[in-house]
Amino acid sequence: MHLSLEGRPPDTAGVRVIQAALDAGVRLIDTADVYCLDQDDIGHNERLIAKALAGWSGDRDAVLVATKGGMVRPEGRWERDGSPEHLRAACHRSLRALGVERIDLYQLHAPDPRVPFAESVGALGALRDEGKVRWIGLSNVSVAQLREARDLAPITAVQNRLNPFFRESLVDGMVAYCGEQGIGFLAYSPTGGGRLNRKLPEHPVVSAIAARVGASAHAVVLAWVLSRGPAVIVIPSARSVEHALDASGAGDLVLASDDLAAIDAAEFSRA
Repeated sequence: MHLSLEGRPPDTAGVRVIQAALDAGVRLIDTADVYCLDQDDIGHNERLIAKALAGWSGDRDAVLVATKGGMVRPEGRWERDGSPEHLRAACHRSLRALGVERIDLYQLHAPDPRVPFAESVGALGALRDEGKVRWIGLSNVSVAQLREARDLAPITAVQNRLNPFFRESLVDGMVAYCGEQGIGFLAYSPTGGGRLNRKLPEHPVVSAIAARVGASAHAVVLAWVLSRGPAVIVIPSARSVEHALDASGAGDLVLASDDLAAIDAAEFSRA
Protein backbone atom coordinates (compact mmCIF):
# COMPACT_ATOMS: atom_id res chain seq x y z
CA MET A 1 0.00 0.00 0.00
CA HIS A 2 2.70 2.48 0.97
CA LEU A 3 4.35 2.13 -2.44
CA SER A 4 1.35 3.95 -3.90
CA LEU A 5 0.11 6.49 -1.34
CA GLU A 6 1.26 10.07 -0.69
CA GLY A 7 5.05 10.21 -0.37
CA ARG A 8 5.49 7.05 -2.40
CA PRO A 9 8.86 6.19 -3.92
CA PRO A 10 9.42 6.22 -7.69
CA ASP A 11 7.84 3.26 -9.46
CA THR A 12 11.28 1.83 -10.23
CA ALA A 13 12.02 1.67 -6.51
CA GLY A 14 8.61 0.17 -5.81
CA VAL A 15 9.26 -2.58 -8.34
CA ARG A 16 12.56 -3.38 -6.60
CA VAL A 17 10.80 -3.69 -3.23
CA ILE A 18 8.20 -6.10 -4.61
CA GLN A 19 10.79 -8.20 -6.44
CA ALA A 20 13.00 -8.34 -3.33
CA ALA A 21 10.07 -9.75 -1.36
CA LEU A 22 9.43 -12.31 -4.08
CA ASP A 23 13.11 -13.29 -4.16
CA ALA A 24 12.94 -13.78 -0.38
CA GLY A 25 10.11 -16.31 -0.79
CA VAL A 26 6.96 -14.22 -0.49
CA ARG A 27 4.20 -15.81 -2.58
CA LEU A 28 1.15 -13.77 -1.56
CA ILE A 29 0.82 -10.10 -2.46
CA ASP A 30 -2.15 -8.15 -1.14
CA THR A 31 -3.28 -4.94 -2.80
CA ALA A 32 -6.40 -2.91 -3.62
CA ASP A 33 -7.56 -0.69 -6.43
CA VAL A 34 -7.68 2.27 -4.03
CA TYR A 35 -4.03 2.03 -2.99
CA CYS A 36 -3.32 5.22 -4.89
CA LEU A 37 -3.44 9.01 -4.54
CA ASP A 38 -7.01 9.72 -5.63
CA GLN A 39 -9.75 8.58 -7.98
CA ASP A 40 -7.74 9.60 -11.05
CA ASP A 41 -4.91 7.32 -9.86
CA ILE A 42 -7.07 4.21 -9.23
CA GLY A 43 -5.18 0.95 -9.77
CA HIS A 44 -1.67 2.38 -9.30
CA ASN A 45 -0.58 -0.33 -6.88
CA GLU A 46 -2.09 -3.07 -9.01
CA ARG A 47 -0.24 -1.79 -12.08
CA LEU A 48 2.98 -1.59 -10.06
CA ILE A 49 2.60 -5.22 -8.98
CA ALA A 50 1.89 -6.30 -12.55
CA LYS A 51 5.06 -4.54 -13.69
CA ALA A 52 7.11 -6.14 -10.94
CA LEU A 53 5.82 -9.62 -11.74
CA ALA A 54 6.34 -9.17 -15.49
CA GLY A 55 10.01 -8.34 -14.91
CA TRP A 56 10.64 -10.98 -12.25
CA SER A 57 12.69 -14.05 -13.14
CA GLY A 58 10.77 -16.44 -10.88
CA ASP A 59 7.66 -18.53 -11.41
CA ARG A 60 4.78 -16.08 -11.83
CA ASP A 61 2.21 -18.89 -11.52
CA ALA A 62 3.41 -19.60 -7.98
CA VAL A 63 2.47 -16.10 -6.80
CA LEU A 64 -1.04 -15.34 -5.56
CA VAL A 65 -2.23 -11.75 -5.91
CA ALA A 66 -5.15 -10.63 -3.77
CA THR A 67 -6.91 -7.35 -4.42
CA LYS A 68 -9.98 -5.57 -3.11
CA GLY A 69 -12.97 -3.60 -4.36
CA GLY A 70 -15.68 -1.61 -2.68
CA MET A 71 -14.05 1.74 -1.98
CA VAL A 72 -13.45 4.96 -3.94
CA ARG A 73 -11.00 7.88 -3.57
CA PRO A 74 -12.79 11.13 -4.56
CA GLU A 75 -10.31 14.00 -4.09
CA GLY A 76 -8.15 11.59 -2.07
CA ARG A 77 -10.82 10.70 0.48
CA TRP A 78 -11.55 7.09 1.46
CA GLU A 79 -15.23 6.30 0.89
CA ARG A 80 -17.20 3.06 0.53
CA ASP A 81 -19.19 1.84 -2.44
CA GLY A 82 -20.33 -1.74 -2.08
CA SER A 83 -22.98 -1.61 -4.77
CA PRO A 84 -23.01 -4.56 -7.18
CA GLU A 85 -22.55 -2.16 -10.10
CA HIS A 86 -19.43 -0.64 -8.59
CA LEU A 87 -17.95 -4.01 -7.57
CA ARG A 88 -18.41 -5.41 -11.06
CA ALA A 89 -16.81 -2.36 -12.69
CA ALA A 90 -14.01 -2.32 -10.11
CA CYS A 91 -13.27 -6.01 -10.67
CA HIS A 92 -12.99 -5.48 -14.41
CA ARG A 93 -10.61 -2.53 -13.86
CA SER A 94 -8.50 -4.65 -11.52
CA LEU A 95 -8.31 -7.45 -14.07
CA ARG A 96 -6.94 -4.97 -16.61
CA ALA A 97 -4.56 -3.32 -14.15
CA LEU A 98 -3.13 -6.67 -13.02
CA GLY A 99 -3.03 -8.00 -16.58
CA VAL A 100 -4.81 -11.24 -15.69
CA GLU A 101 -7.94 -13.06 -16.80
CA ARG A 102 -8.85 -14.16 -13.26
CA ILE A 103 -8.10 -12.59 -9.88
CA ASP A 104 -6.77 -15.09 -7.34
CA LEU A 105 -8.50 -13.58 -4.30
CA TYR A 106 -11.01 -10.75 -4.65
CA GLN A 107 -12.08 -9.14 -1.39
CA LEU A 108 -14.86 -6.78 -0.38
CA HIS A 109 -12.81 -3.93 1.08
CA ALA A 110 -15.44 -3.05 3.70
CA PRO A 111 -19.20 -3.41 4.10
CA ASP A 112 -21.09 -0.37 2.82
CA PRO A 113 -23.85 0.67 5.28
CA ARG A 114 -25.85 2.10 2.37
CA VAL A 115 -25.94 -1.25 0.53
CA PRO A 116 -27.45 -4.50 1.85
CA PHE A 117 -24.50 -6.73 2.76
CA ALA A 118 -26.06 -9.65 0.91
CA GLU A 119 -26.06 -7.65 -2.33
CA SER A 120 -22.33 -6.92 -2.07
CA VAL A 121 -21.49 -10.55 -1.31
CA GLY A 122 -23.82 -11.70 -4.07
CA ALA A 123 -21.93 -9.55 -6.56
CA LEU A 124 -18.67 -11.25 -5.59
CA GLY A 125 -20.34 -14.62 -5.92
CA ALA A 126 -21.50 -13.76 -9.43
CA LEU A 127 -17.98 -12.71 -10.42
CA ARG A 128 -16.69 -16.03 -9.12
CA ASP A 129 -19.33 -17.95 -11.06
CA GLU A 130 -18.29 -16.10 -14.21
CA GLY A 131 -14.66 -17.12 -13.74
CA LYS A 132 -13.41 -13.59 -13.07
CA VAL A 133 -12.49 -14.47 -9.47
CA ARG A 134 -10.94 -17.65 -8.09
CA TRP A 135 -11.63 -17.07 -4.39
CA ILE A 136 -13.77 -14.60 -2.45
CA GLY A 137 -12.59 -12.70 0.61
CA LEU A 138 -14.06 -10.17 3.03
CA SER A 139 -12.32 -7.35 4.89
CA ASN A 140 -13.34 -5.36 7.96
CA VAL A 141 -16.21 -7.70 8.83
CA SER A 142 -17.65 -9.20 12.00
CA VAL A 143 -18.12 -12.90 12.74
CA ALA A 144 -21.87 -12.41 12.25
CA GLN A 145 -21.28 -10.90 8.81
CA LEU A 146 -18.92 -13.70 7.89
CA ARG A 147 -21.53 -16.29 8.88
CA GLU A 148 -24.14 -14.47 6.79
CA ALA A 149 -21.80 -14.29 3.80
CA ARG A 150 -21.02 -18.00 3.96
CA ASP A 151 -24.69 -18.76 3.39
CA LEU A 152 -24.45 -16.80 0.13
CA ALA A 153 -21.06 -17.74 -1.32
CA PRO A 154 -17.91 -19.70 -0.40
CA ILE A 155 -15.59 -17.43 1.60
CA THR A 156 -11.89 -18.30 1.49
CA ALA A 157 -10.33 -15.50 3.53
CA VAL A 158 -11.00 -12.64 5.93
CA GLN A 159 -8.76 -9.60 6.18
CA ASN A 160 -9.11 -7.76 9.50
CA ARG A 161 -6.73 -5.78 11.68
CA LEU A 162 -4.56 -7.61 14.21
CA ASN A 163 -1.52 -6.39 16.13
CA PRO A 164 -0.53 -6.00 19.79
CA PHE A 165 -2.15 -2.55 19.91
CA PHE A 166 -5.45 -3.70 18.42
CA ARG A 167 -6.54 -7.22 19.41
CA GLU A 168 -10.26 -7.07 18.57
CA SER A 169 -9.95 -9.96 16.13
CA LEU A 170 -8.81 -12.14 19.02
CA VAL A 171 -11.40 -10.81 21.47
CA ASP A 172 -14.39 -11.09 19.12
CA GLY A 173 -13.51 -14.64 18.10
CA MET A 174 -12.75 -13.97 14.43
CA VAL A 175 -9.30 -15.56 14.47
CA ALA A 176 -10.60 -18.62 16.31
CA TYR A 177 -13.60 -18.95 13.97
CA CYS A 178 -11.41 -18.74 10.87
CA GLY A 179 -9.12 -21.41 12.29
CA GLU A 180 -12.04 -23.71 13.06
CA GLN A 181 -13.60 -23.25 9.62
CA GLY A 182 -10.43 -23.43 7.52
CA ILE A 183 -10.71 -19.80 6.44
CA GLY A 184 -7.52 -17.81 5.99
CA PHE A 185 -7.14 -14.81 8.29
CA LEU A 186 -5.07 -12.04 6.69
CA ALA A 187 -3.85 -9.74 9.45
CA TYR A 188 -3.53 -6.21 8.17
CA SER A 189 -1.46 -3.56 9.99
CA PRO A 190 0.29 -6.44 11.82
CA THR A 191 2.87 -4.12 13.38
CA GLY A 192 0.42 -1.37 14.24
CA GLY A 193 0.66 0.84 11.20
CA GLY A 194 2.02 4.38 10.89
CA ARG A 195 2.73 6.10 14.19
CA LEU A 196 2.30 2.98 16.34
CA ASN A 197 4.66 0.96 14.17
CA ARG A 198 7.43 3.41 14.98
CA LYS A 199 6.99 2.83 18.72
CA LEU A 200 7.97 -0.85 18.61
CA PRO A 201 11.80 -0.52 18.73
CA GLU A 202 11.43 1.36 22.03
CA HIS A 203 8.88 -0.98 23.59
CA PRO A 204 10.54 -2.49 26.68
CA VAL A 205 9.20 -6.03 26.25
CA VAL A 206 9.51 -6.26 22.47
CA SER A 207 12.95 -4.65 22.32
CA ALA A 208 14.30 -7.02 24.98
CA ILE A 209 13.04 -10.07 23.10
CA ALA A 210 14.39 -8.69 19.82
CA ALA A 211 17.85 -8.17 21.28
CA ARG A 212 17.93 -11.68 22.72
CA VAL A 213 16.78 -13.49 19.56
CA GLY A 214 18.76 -11.29 17.17
CA ALA A 215 15.80 -9.94 15.22
CA SER A 216 14.14 -6.57 14.70
CA ALA A 217 11.29 -5.46 16.93
CA HIS A 218 9.00 -5.54 13.92
CA ALA A 219 9.94 -9.13 13.10
CA VAL A 220 9.23 -10.13 16.70
CA VAL A 221 5.75 -8.62 16.53
CA LEU A 222 5.07 -10.29 13.17
CA ALA A 223 6.06 -13.62 14.72
CA TRP A 224 3.69 -12.94 17.62
CA VAL A 225 0.81 -12.25 15.21
CA LEU A 226 1.60 -15.41 13.24
CA SER A 227 1.49 -17.42 16.46
CA ARG A 228 -2.12 -16.44 17.13
CA GLY A 229 -3.49 -19.32 15.09
CA PRO A 230 -2.86 -21.72 12.20
CA ALA A 231 -5.05 -19.69 9.83
CA VAL A 232 -3.20 -16.40 10.41
CA ILE A 233 -1.21 -14.80 7.57
CA VAL A 234 0.53 -11.45 8.02
CA ILE A 235 0.56 -8.88 5.23
CA PRO A 236 3.05 -6.20 6.34
CA SER A 237 3.70 -3.22 4.12
CA ALA A 238 7.18 -2.11 3.07
CA ARG A 239 8.62 1.08 1.59
CA SER A 240 12.13 -0.26 1.09
CA VAL A 241 13.97 -3.46 0.17
CA GLU A 242 15.37 -3.55 3.71
CA HIS A 243 11.89 -3.52 5.24
CA ALA A 244 10.65 -6.17 2.80
CA LEU A 245 13.51 -8.52 3.65
CA ASP A 246 13.13 -7.97 7.39
CA ALA A 247 9.42 -8.76 7.23
CA SER A 248 9.87 -11.85 5.08
CA GLY A 249 12.32 -13.29 7.60
CA ALA A 250 9.74 -13.12 10.39
CA GLY A 251 8.13 -16.30 9.09
CA ASP A 252 11.16 -18.27 10.23
CA LEU A 253 11.21 -16.70 13.69
CA VAL A 254 9.65 -18.93 16.35
CA LEU A 255 9.25 -17.27 19.73
CA ALA A 256 9.43 -19.18 22.99
CA SER A 257 6.21 -19.60 24.93
CA ASP A 258 7.50 -17.26 27.66
CA ASP A 259 8.15 -14.55 25.06
CA LEU A 260 4.68 -14.94 23.57
CA ALA A 261 3.17 -14.75 27.05
CA ALA A 262 5.19 -11.63 27.83
CA ILE A 263 3.86 -9.86 24.73
CA ASP A 264 0.36 -11.09 25.58
CA ALA A 265 0.58 -9.47 29.00
CA ALA A 266 2.39 -6.28 27.99
CA GLU A 267 0.69 -2.93 27.62
CA PHE A 268 0.87 -1.38 24.16
CA SER A 269 -0.14 2.24 24.52
CA ARG A 270 -1.82 3.94 21.55
CA ALA A 271 -1.08 7.38 22.99
